[in-house]
Amino acid sequence: MGLCKRSEKAEITEVKPEDLAASGGVIKMKKQIGLFQGVAIIVGIIIGSGIFVSPVGILQNVRSVGMSFVLWVVCGIYNALGAVCYAELGTMIPQSGGEYVYIRRAFGDMASFVCLWIDFLLICPVGIAAMGLMFAVYLLKPIYPDCDIPETPQRLLAALITTLLIAVNCVNVKWATRVQVVITISKLVALASIIVIGFYFIGKGETESFENSFEDSDVSAGAIALAFYSGFWAYSGWSYLNFLVDELVNPVRNLPLAIFISMTLVIAVYLLANVAYLGVLSPLQMLSSPAVAVTFASQTLGPLKWVMPILIAISVSGTMNGTALSMSRLFFIGAGNNHLPQFVSMINYKRLTPMPSLLIILTLTLIFQNSGDIFYLIEMEGFGFASILVMTFASQVYLRFKEPDLERPIKVPIALPAVLCLISFAIVVLTFYQKPHESFLALGLVAGGIVLYCIGGKWQNKPKSIQDKIDWVNKFIQKLLLVVPPAKPEDLQFE
Repeated sequence: MGLCKRSEKAEITEVKPEDLAASGGVIKMKKQIGLFQGVAIIVGIIIGSGIFVSPVGILQNVRSVGMSFVLWVVCGIYNALGAVCYAELGTMIPQSGGEYVYIRRAFGDMASFVCLWIDFLLICPVGIAAMGLMFAVYLLKPIYPDCDIPETPQRLLAALITTLLIAVNCVNVKWATRVQVVITISKLVALASIIVIGFYFIGKGETESFENSFEDSDVSAGAIALAFYSGFWAYSGWSYLNFLVDELVNPVRNLPLAIFISMTLVIAVYLLANVAYLGVLSPLQMLSSPAVAVTFASQTLGPLKWVMPILIAISVSGTMNGTALSMSRLFFIGAGNNHLPQFVSMINYKRLTPMPSLLIILTLTLIFQNSGDIFYLIEMEGFGFASILVMTFASQVYLRFKEPDLERPIKVPIALPAVLCLISFAIVVLTFYQKPHESFLALGLVAGGIVLYCIGGKWQNKPKSIQDKIDWVNKFIQKLLLVVPPAKPEDLQFE
């Protein structure tokens, strides 16, 4: 946090000419993410474990196949509209950092710090930690087919995959995006297999699950709201490319295109996968299955059923990789604004990657992976993300009045972000109602972050003894990781 006032003493000045030449004479991150990689990042993050493991959340609440499909479509449209709003924001303010940058532009430092702190403490490390554990569960499932997976190998494997993915991101951005492309293709192949097999069964006349599809539907406000929340989670991840705008080639063109292509593809795949599941499994079987894709595979793939858990693990690793790639840029930008320690705002002058930011993510993730309360903390993640959406859509509306002449290559009707802001606020209220303990704990963590911000960020004239210690830490990390601040403040701020 602003525990780090900028100090010349903390900066390494001896950078080799050949290293500067390799980066074009300026230490900053390169534009090397094209449209195809952008689509792969978004699709790879959105399609994680949800469609394979728990597409039953909506069905469980609305109680009918017909209404579940209606909710899948409605949730997809809602998230697609949210993505369109983010496309306006991303092309209007083409800087890495996503909603943090937009909220800061509209409401200033305090509001943007709250956004950053929620991502830093609740969303990023908790999400990656949970996905790492899930990766381990499904990769080890073929080894322990008829019993619970031991805790020790599960945690070790989760730590290993997390460390590997962070290492790839530290070494080379292109490697990270190529990994994301390969994983995204793998998960789409897995889903394509499910869809083909399911439609084969439907073609053979297995359509009992679709008869009287709206019978016994629960259309009460509570049921619809909870079902919407499940769908909201399944589609989450569409906003992450906005964290990488500064590394995106031609962002004004490629950002909205990547979002449109990705959301269209994801909605279509989700609907087809749900139809395919119901071509093999009855609604009752789906509701009783802890992992629908695994149950589906056990009834259709015979001796090859072990393949599906492995494909699910690969899918989950894609979400982990995309989250680390995107969120590391957010923390990098936040540190440049004195909202996190100074060393987090530095990049490796040989690799041109935000190595300290990535290693902070790794450290926090490994801590959470060793917590027995990891899934309890995951329930707080929904509260955090919905809260950020409220602030983001509110900032979009406010900027229309605050800066009406700001160039907007994409401009949506102002009613759209206003309505989405209200819906997101309703989701926050619902979370307090459904999960009061988790929500108030999350609120307490945010309040604690605000206290730290006031001490670190607002306390500019620290005693020399304290500032010297902070400078020593920054300098030590610079030498250890071979990292330096970007050559100019505007490179750091991406302005």
